[in-house]
Amino acid sequence: MGYVCGGAQAVIEALIDVIGNDGTIMMPAQSWKNLDPEDGVHWDADENDWQLIRDNWPAYDKNITPTNTMGAVAEMFRQWPGCLRSDHPARSVCAYGKHAEYLTKDHDISNIFGEGSPIARLYELDGKVLLLGVGYDKNTSLHLADSRADYPGKHYCTEHSAVMENGHRVWKKYDTLYVDGNDFEEIGKAFEKVHIVNKGLIGKACIRLMRQRELVDFAVQWMEQNR
Repeated sequence: MGYVCGGAQAVIEALIDVIGNDGTIMMPAQSWKNLDPEDGVHWDADENDWQLIRDNWPAYDKNITPTNTMGAVAEMFRQWPGCLRSDHPARSVCAYGKHAEYLTKDHDISNIFGEGSPIARLYELDGKVLLLGVGYDKNTSLHLADSRADYPGKHYCTEHSAVMENGHRVWKKYDTLYVDGNDFEEIGKAFEKVHIVNKGLIGKACIRLMRQRELVDFAVQWMEQNR
């Protein structure tokens, strides 16, 4: 965005002003470093130290665990008074406003982006997607389409994260849908050819605003035809 008077705080306050008392804001609060080093998320660590990471990475705590590369706005948003955070140890979201509790509750560890997840609940509420200075490769809602579409090669994978269970830190093993976002930019370009996407500039950042249902429904068909 370039220089912003007030920085991340000003951006969040502006969003809150826009939604008013009846609106809701949801942002990614992913802490994907809390995954197994074998997944490539700890590329700066020597392979000989991978077991040390598995044994010692701090357990996820929704009140403390920082976001990873989500940006200054998302990192401040997770600490915002009244903001709620979901329970997923690596792929959480934060929400503020009328539907915050509904969006963030019961985020199952094996169901990151599928039915019943925060992204699916946003779909139920007929929410909108705002891309603020990022492209479709960061459009998390497309993962809901990924979970709904039927295409060759779709598969599950095994992941691990540090969590608290019965008062003890454990390295939790769980199966979940393999996250594939390599074609998200291509999907976005195709989507904009047939659907209305409101575009503009805030500072140096290109912004895009779209209806999530239109995006997800389109992406399901695109994936089934092209993957």
